[in-house]
Amino acid sequence: MTTLNRRAFLETAAAASALAALRPRPVSSAGAAGGRIRKAVLLSMLPKELKDAAGAARPLSYPERFQLARDVGFEGIEIGTVADPKEADEIQAASTRTGLVIHSVMNAEHWRSPLSSADPEVVAKSVAGMETSLRNAKLWGAGVVLLVPAVVNPETGYKDAWTRSQRVIQERILPLATELGVIVGIEEVWNKFLLSPLELNTYVDEFQSPWVRAYVDVGNMVLFGYPQDWIRTVGKRIVRVHLKDFQMDRPNGKFAWKNLGEGDIDWPEVRKALTEIGYEGWATVEIQAGDAAYLKDVVARFDRFLAGQKPVASVPAA
Repeated sequence: MTTLNRRAFLETAAAASALAALRPRPVSSAGAAGGRIRKAVLLSMLPKELKDAAGAARPLSYPERFQLARDVGFEGIEIGTVADPKEADEIQAASTRTGLVIHSVMNAEHWRSPLSSADPEVVAKSVAGMETSLRNAKLWGAGVVLLVPAVVNPETGYKDAWTRSQRVIQERILPLATELGVIVGIEEVWNKFLLSPLELNTYVDEFQSPWVRAYVDVGNMVLFGYPQDWIRTVGKRIVRVHLKDFQMDRPNGKFAWKNLGEGDIDWPEVRKALTEIGYEGWATVEIQAGDAAYLKDVVARFDRFLAGQKPVASVPAA
């Protein structure tokens, strides 16, 4: 076997192995076979300071914040891009000390500097941000970096957003993601792009890579779709899930992000859809921050959702 053929064989075998690991397993009547959905929280939801009886506040360290997340019932956390190497090391140490798993990195640069921009300097900033996010993920042991791939606006049309962003991901981001073994999770957001699950499927599939998958947010498509339908349609491509509720008042043109169970999402149907596709892995709550009591209630809602129930608020103790 020549060196070239051997390399091609090894690359093909590695890709096939990674794809197999991402495929859902058969589902039993009890839910996802061989695994379960694990509860995670955004770092931004954890309090940054603690007030004493006199009202004086002191900042909380990463280990303290991570331990709080563990104490209220979360198993993992998703963190935004951290450019400072010292801070990144502190975060890794906090994860090791507390046992709170860092499962995903939320890339920070893609909104300010879209990959779909026609300006090479803007694209370069976006690529640099993704490189930092990918290296954060490798350091922290996170398997995924969330990426908003493009932004459609008056300067960037839909077709250009598609072709430009795919080209940059393929040529300048995917090689590093593959080298580090970190999946790029493409998320659908309010960016006037990837407006249906079929489009998301096509966008992801065209990379023909196990290192590009879908990161589905159940609240982001409620204005123009149904999360349970997106989940069933995107299926095995889903690598991570965001959870938040959304409430619409169409007659008055008003809407609001809400806590789990307080909006228009049919949570039992969402849970059923995740079970049907055999989804196993992390789901992260993405709502407003709060104290320990608030976070305990969020975990209780999360547990009700996992049990196939509507995630209503906890009943206060008598």
